Amino acid sequence: MQSIIDFLHENIEMFYIVILMIFLGIEIIGRVPSVLHTPLMSGANAIHGVVIIGAIIVMGKAESGNYTALVLGFLAVVLGTLNVVGGFVVTDRMLEMFRKKKK
Repeated sequence: MQSIIDFLHENIEMFYIVILMIFLGIEIIGRVPSVLHTPLMSGANAIHGVVIIGAIIVMGKAESGNYTALVLGFLAVVLGTLNVVGGFVVTDRMLEMFRKKKK
């Protein structure tokens, strides 16, 4: 317990930065017009693609007995893939709104 408290005291600035980033992210995303959501989703898909590649590299470099790295890498691959697929589905649905309707 003491080691956790020491870690918090040593890295308190990091926690302040993370909390400020959360509030800033909420404010920025809340003010984005709906027309810009499609390009932002495409950018987010690209970032999550990088996350998937990084997770695959972590899994490939992990030692065979390091189950923590293997499990976290596998979870990162699965969740990153779900996020990319969901992002493409949302982007496709948003682009459907801009297409002309068939007669």
